[in-house]
Amino acid sequence: MLAAGLSVLFMGLGQLYNKQYLKGLTFLLLELYLLIFWTVPFQWAMWGLTTLGETVQTRQGFEIIQGDHSIFLMIEGILFLISFLLFLWFYYLNIRDAYKVAAKAEKGIKPNNAKQMLKNIWDNGFPYILLTPSILFTAFLTILPLLFGVLIAFTNYSAPNHLPPKALVDWVGFDTFVQLFKMKTWSATFYGVFSWTVIWAVLATITTYFLGLVFAVLISQKGIKLKKFWRSIFILPWAIPQFVSILIFRNIFNGEFGPINKYLMDWGITDQAIHWLSDPILAKLTLVIVNMWFGFPFWMVLMSGVMTSVDKEIYEAAEVDGASSVQKFWKITMPLIMFSTAPLAIMSFANNFNNFNIIYLMTQGGPVNTDYSYAGSTDILISWIYKLTLDNSQFAVASVVSILIFIIIAIFSIYNFRKTRAFKEEDMMS
Repeated sequence: MLAAGLSVLFMGLGQLYNKQYLKGLTFLLLELYLLIFWTVPFQWAMWGLTTLGETVQTRQGFEIIQGDHSIFLMIEGILFLISFLLFLWFYYLNIRDAYKVAAKAEKGIKPNNAKQMLKNIWDNGFPYILLTPSILFTAFLTILPLLFGVLIAFTNYSAPNHLPPKALVDWVGFDTFVQLFKMKTWSATFYGVFSWTVIWAVLATITTYFLGLVFAVLISQKGIKLKKFWRSIFILPWAIPQFVSILIFRNIFNGEFGPINKYLMDWGITDQAIHWLSDPILAKLTLVIVNMWFGFPFWMVLMSGVMTSVDKEIYEAAEVDGASSVQKFWKITMPLIMFSTAPLAIMSFANNFNNFNIIYLMTQGGPVNTDYSYAGSTDILISWIYKLTLDNSQFAVASVVSILIFIIIAIFSIYNFRKTRAFKEEDMMS
């Protein structure tokens, strides 16, 4: 306990007490270096993170006097905070090491000397040495953006009055969350866009799932010839780059010169152009139809694979018992397909919830909805975030919406994953 206590007081003291001089000196010099050279920058970074700056940019004649940049201060503060947390973790390892070596010494086990220590690190710590760069990259390239995005939600970082370097950003707590739900300009947009996002995600998942199932069942029928050919044809929509296909569909459904309207009028089905993408209801319907084109091949191939892996003896036994084709499908085929594909269907829902490409490339969120702020009739939450940030500099509101998306998707996915039989009965297919 004494060695651990010494390491708590200062890194390396416990190791020196355990007569591991090289290790102890290394730890001791490391802490001295950090205290001497990084204490002041750390204090500055924490000041910047807590205040987000105090000096506003000013102008004297034609000269601009730069002030504090709140966003740079926040990023610098997060960097130092992550580094400090890594240092605390390393400090904990130093204390644990001193404790374990002292405990072994009490049992009569001699502590490793420098050479034995290096050999032990190489033999037992090699995987951790390889993982260390990944941990560092994860800490600074993944956790940093996540923390930054979350913290922005608790500021007033938005145009026109709180955009650095011209103005400072302030911490506002949960004010932006409250505004999103209570201010009519924001709440009307949020509830409208959120409702359509849920409807879109459900429709996009269900339509592609069951269309893929229909095609998979049709192709697997005994009387169907050239099955490989049909599968190859139907997989083509998935093989073509999606953004190219979306732009083509955008022209096909164009209300003024699109070929669909032309053929409908030539055949006498309608006497005027149908506004596929400029009418709110038709635009939403068009998005669902176009998404079916992109989504069903994946499910068709997946379900075809599941159906071909089903033991034929099960169907033969069902036929002996007098089961009809419909009964065999609903009692044998469908449960096995659901068992294998339910987790992927949940992931597909989460993916469609954030399906930015088709919404933005097809309609750009339009047509215009005068009841919404910075959003159109077909915008989903993720495309609304895009417009809030890149087009209108409403970063705080966008960050709040991002957090809500994360919470919704996480709760939905965890709950449904835990409910699926594939996770409850992992050994069923083994």
